[in-house]
Amino acid sequence: MKCPSCGKGELAVADDILSEIEGITFVERGHRCQACGEEFIDQEDSDRTVKVARKLGIWGEPLKLQRKLSHSGRGLVLRIPEDLRKSMGLKGSETVSLSKIGKSKVLIEVQTT
Repeated sequence: MKCPSCGKGELAVADDILSEIEGITFVERGHRCQACGEEFIDQEDSDRTVKVARKLGIWGEPLKLQRKLSHSGRGLVLRIPEDLRKSMGLKGSETVSLSKIGKSKVLIEVQTT
């Protein structure tokens, strides 16, 4: 079978494909292109990895919320929706770190003690 990525190489069975989720490495089966090295994980193994990652609490549901910023004093306020607060177990007294990523992204990390 030809590689769908490069169209040149043949796909060979691979049982040593590594996937990392939140610092935990999973070994999966699938196919690897002999020309470009692109890896394709078998659906069954992918489903198993997701199931294990969910049990470990490291596989989150995709989430992209849109919110408006508000002014407060000389700064801006971003409100966290109640469902997100509950799912993260936030009480409102946590300390967070803000990191600017590129021109239009901000990463918010809850600090753990």
